[in-house]
Order: sequence, then structure tokens, then C-alpha cells
Amino acid sequence: MTEDKQSPSIPEELLSPYDPTTTEPAIYTAWRDSGLFNPDVCIEQGITSSDAEPFSIVLPPPNVTGVLHMGHAAMLAVEDILVRFERMRGKRTLWLPGTDHAAIATQSKVEKELVKTEKKNRHDLGRDAFLERVHAFARDSHDNIVDQVAKLGASVDWSREAFTLDDTRANAVNEAFKRMYDDGLIYRGYRVVNWDPKGQTTISDDEIVYEERDATIYTFRYSKDFPIPIATTRPETKVGDTAVAVHPDDARYSAYVGNTYDVTFCGVPLHIQVIADKDVDPAYGTGAVGVTPAHSMVDFAMKERHDLPMIQVINEYGKMSVDEPHLAGKKTTEAREEIVAWLREEGLLEKEETIKQNISTAERTGGIIEPLPKLQWFIDVNKAFPFKGHTINGIAHGEMVTLKTLMQHVVGNGQIAIMPDRFEKVYFHWIDNLNDWCISRQIWYGHRIPVWYRTTNGSEELHVGSSTPESDGWEQDPDTLDTWFSSGLWTFSTLGWPKETNDLKTYHPTSVLETGYDIIFFWVARMILMTTYLIGDVPFRNVYLHGIVRDAKGRKMSKSLGNAMDPRDLIATYGADATRMSVIIGAAAGNDINLGEDKVKAHKKFANKIWNASRFVMEATADFDITSSPTLTDGDSTRLSELNTLVAEVTEDIEAFRLYLAAEKLYHYFWHTFADIVIEETKPRLASNSDTDKRSAQYTLRLMLMTQLKLLHPFMPFITEKIWSLMTHEPEARQFLMGESWPRT
Repeated sequence: MTEDKQSPSIPEELLSPYDPTTTEPAIYTAWRDSGLFNPDVCIEQGITSSDAEPFSIVLPPPNVTGVLHMGHAAMLAVEDILVRFERMRGKRTLWLPGTDHAAIATQSKVEKELVKTEKKNRHDLGRDAFLERVHAFARDSHDNIVDQVAKLGASVDWSREAFTLDDTRANAVNEAFKRMYDDGLIYRGYRVVNWDPKGQTTISDDEIVYEERDATIYTFRYSKDFPIPIATTRPETKVGDTAVAVHPDDARYSAYVGNTYDVTFCGVPLHIQVIADKDVDPAYGTGAVGVTPAHSMVDFAMKERHDLPMIQVINEYGKMSVDEPHLAGKKTTEAREEIVAWLREEGLLEKEETIKQNISTAERTGGIIEPLPKLQWFIDVNKAFPFKGHTINGIAHGEMVTLKTLMQHVVGNGQIAIMPDRFEKVYFHWIDNLNDWCISRQIWYGHRIPVWYRTTNGSEELHVGSSTPESDGWEQDPDTLDTWFSSGLWTFSTLGWPKETNDLKTYHPTSVLETGYDIIFFWVARMILMTTYLIGDVPFRNVYLHGIVRDAKGRKMSKSLGNAMDPRDLIATYGADATRMSVIIGAAAGNDINLGEDKVKAHKKFANKIWNASRFVMEATADFDITSSPTLTDGDSTRLSELNTLVAEVTEDIEAFRLYLAAEKLYHYFWHTFADIVIEETKPRLASNSDTDKRSAQYTLRLMLMTQLKLLHPFMPFITEKIWSLMTHEPEARQFLMGESWPRT
């Protein structure tokens, strides 16, 4: 080491161990200042041609509710690999960043803190004052998220950053709402929705957490002369039954189909009709179910098919709303006990059985979900309308289609590929069973529904638009839109829609959507819905689904288990490159990955190996004339041929989204072939008396290192960029490795 320190042959920085904590922030600042994350700057600097093939990704916007987790780290690593790879291949590459206001999640977080610190709720502050608190929280959280995205090395174009609640996106949301309303696809209706009694709002399916709990399934009859026994886990809802449903092919009950019965059930008079419906499972319980249209989405659908009456017996606070005195006002759990006791007393309870049941709870409040009929805004997925696009294969402009048809068609005809392809079956199953989408929420934070009302001469007038009507007496709808409504516009609202911008023409449809497989329904499907309708095209060509990052034992990371790993801590200890590699290697598309700190530590050792090997090569080639082309030995020619094979394989793997394979091959080649074999075999040749042999060895070492730095750059951008900056290059070389061309075979 003493000789190294005195030697002028290599940069002094290389003489010290690689330190990512000081190197990475400086490199990211240099990248950002260069403007090369912006494709327009790449064109100006000649890195990309103006007529180059575009490649675009929109960043799945993190929620402005806190810090990024390991799933976000995996997402950012995958997308940055693809973006850096395509940028180096000369494509007109755009990675557009942004954040999501996350509506109910953000409001809930702020309100909880308000209750905790000031013993107040949002109603105590009022809408405007409360929203100021939420906006302030969102701004702070946004800044924190941007810092974390940068720490992971994401080469996003910050000049185009978007926010789902900013003015441009608000304009897009209002335009989308009005177009869908004018086409009859958005309507206001009275339907059963997921209601959170604690949060006092409707919630979407993805905001439900299912908790397995013990439950009792009760088998009983409404009265002694009622001919059919039914089974339920919720006797309290049975005071709202209007029918009993059996399967059309169930011979046990076929004689009763069409009959009606008047009974008094626990003091409540019921008029029960026996119906046959194909959705009834004859193997469940007694094969007959009580139909409660007001408190079950399945039963509401039966009510629509069979024209049944609907009686609401549970209110918005989760309490009974029937007239019967000994039930009215009681919590549902109390009413259940009351009804079960009555069934026993009347001799109507035939069987009790303990089972495991998934209970629906609200993710943000923990409240038990009550399906309730509410007047809400919906998107009709089954209403036919004339298709306005030209670029969906097999559907002509003006052809009558439904949103559901479009969502099925573009995946079915291959215009959108989902990876891994096993998730296509999951997608189709969900779309086949898709119901109208409830888009209204009874919260304050979010996009206000662009509808105004006023009453004139006893009748209600309605105005849909982006601004308040000029005449007096109008009041805006107090509800906000489901956050997935604005997120569904993300691929094109971020590019300036509804304006026909150059960005929209150039970068849409986007090339890839990369996201977790757990939101294929909630986000991926809704983006396809919105884009095929509003743009008449697909939102993206490929969907790459990553899995869940679990702990070393395969458990889901959570605060309650104490096993959550914070990307910030890993970056501070081991560096971003090691953190990125740890969530890529071993992580095939759609597969969960087990991650322990030892794995991250191992890739920090790999970074050190790259650093040390690069130092050796630079010292060994310090006196080499980089403009020369020496005669190569047969052995060196073979080595370079083998390297060309690696280039071809890695390129093919990345093109096919086999990022984990590409990373593994690069890791093993650099460590076990280049460092362990090539360098060791070359050392004696560097001291050779044969100038031809020495120059061949130097040329080969240098070219092999430079090529591998380029191949590794998308995966480990910081250390490769740093080493590149310390090397001596030909005059035509780019300042940054990220602007260099991808190796060719």
C-alpha cells in the first residue's frame, strides 16, 4: 500500500476503500445537475436523436403518507434498470415521477394525529382549516419521499414531476368526469357499498383488510311453518330479508320456488319470496340462503335480477334501525345475541357450528365494514357507448362497446402483455365479475366531485363541470372522488392530457407499467378502463408485476412483527447499489422475495470487489496508450468473445424482463471469471518482457472492465459511475457513464 500511495498512476480516491455514504449523494447531485434525466437534454447533447424510438415509464406514485418501504425500493430498482438500459441504447427515454395524494389514507393519518395532540377531529376545525393541515402534511411527506427516491439512484425526470392533486391533474379529473357523465357512464344511484361506520365513508375493496376470526354459522327457520331451513353467520340482518334463494337445479326446494310466505321473525313482520338463482351454492349450509338486499352486494344483485324489495335494517353507525323496540338502536353484535336467544326460545334454531371467517375491516380505521345502501356516484362498466378510438385492434371507431369489453379485449388480443402471464387469468376472472365502480367518498381531502346542485320550484337541478355556475343558489357536492379515479388517469394526465401535448404524442402509450401484483385489480385494471375510454388506446404495452419483499423467514414485513426493514437504514449502512441488487437477484417477476440484512451485506462486498478490481486494472493499464489497437493474443481474443456472449445474454435478459438472471450473470462473471481468473492469469503477463503480450493483456483488461461497468451500470449505477469518472477516456467519451452507449456484440 505504501508504493500505491506514492504512485501517480491511479487516482488517489481509488487508494481508499469505497465509501457509498459520501460518494452516492455527490454523484446523484451531478447527475441531476447535468439534466440527463430529461430526454430533451439528451437530444440536445447528442446522446439521443430526436427521431429515436421512445421508451417511457410513469412512476407508480408513492402515497404522501410517510416513508418508502422495501416494496418501493424493489419497484424503483426494477424501473431504473429498465430506464438506464434503454437510455444507454439510445432510445428517447422518459421516466416521469410523481406522488399520490392518497385521499383517505392521508386524511386519516392527519386526523389521528389531530385527535392525539389536540383532542379534536376534522369537524372541530372545519373543512378549510382541516384541509390546510392535510396539505401541509402532504408537502412535508412529499419532500421526504423525493429525498428517498433520489437516495436509491432513480434517474427520473424531475422537471416533469406530477402530483395527483395538482392543478393539471385536477383539470384532467374534471374533464374525465364530465365526458363519462355526458356519455352516461357516470351516474348517481342508490346501491349497496362498502361502508365504514367508524370513518363514516364508503371505501374501495383495496382499503379492506380481512381478519380471520371465529364465527358461528346458525341454521334456523323463520317460523315453525316455514318449509326451508337457512344458514347464516349474521342473524341480525335476517330482519331485513325479503327472499330465500336456492339453486335452480336443487331438487330439494324446487317445489317451493315462486311461493311467498308472511312470517313474524323476532317481532318483525317479513314477506319472503322463494327464488331460484344460479349464484347460490347448493353445497353451502342448507343450500338455501336468506336474501338481504340492503346489506349484501351479492344479495343486492339478486334483488336487481328478481325485482325484490329492499329493507335497510342497519344504519351508518352500525346500529339497528328497525322499529321493533327490543332491537332498535342496538349494536349489531347485541342484536345478534337477542335474535339467537329468540330463535332458541321459539325452537327455531336447528344447528350451531363454529367456523373460521374472514371479517372485512377498514384499513385506516379498523372499523368492521357494513354493506349499506347509499346514494353514491358510480361508473357503469356494462353500459354500451360508441368507441372513440382508432388504435385498439379489432374494435372500429364508433363501434358499440362497454368498459368491461375494452378491459378484456386489450389484454386478450395481446396489446397489453402481463408478466408473469399467469396473472392474466387472475385479471380476466376479476374483470368477468366486475361490478359498477363506486367513485364517491365522504371525506374532505381529494378531488371534489365536479357537480353542483340547486332546487328550483321544488325540483333539483344538476350542473356538471369544472367550475361553479354563474347564477346563484348552487352548492357543490360535498363528496370527493375515490383516489383511484385520478390514479387511473396517471399515464396520460402526467403527459398533459386533455391538451394534445408533444409529450402525450411522443410517450403515450407508455412502454412499461411496473407495480406490485397485489394491485393488479385496483390500479392496473382502472388505468386500462380510463385510457381505453378517454384516449381510445392502451395505457402501456407491458405490465411487469413484482412480488412482495418479505423478511428472511418469508414473513410479510410489518411494524407489529418488528421485522420491517427500512431502505434508508440499508442505504446508510451498505449503500444504494447493494440495496438495489439485494431486491433484484432472486426476484423473478411475480414472485415474492425473502430478504435479510446478510443479503444486502453480501452485495456490499460485491461493490468492494468491483472497486478493488477496478483499481488493479487502472494501475495495470496506467501506461497504456488508449488510442492504440494492439495485436491480441488468441487467449485474449477468446476472452473478449466470451464477454460478447455475456453482453448478448444480458441484453436479451433485460429485454425479456429477466432482470434477476441478468444481475446474477453479471455478478458471477465479474467476481468468478474476471476477478478470480482473468485478472489472476494476467498478472504475470503485465510483467512480461514481451511488449506485444503486455499490450494485449492491458487492452483486454481495460476493455473488459469498461464493458462490465456499462453492463452493471443499470443495476449498480453509483459505483460504476464513480469508477468511470476516475478512468482516462478517449476524447469523444461522454462525461457520464449513464450517457454512454450500451455495449454491442
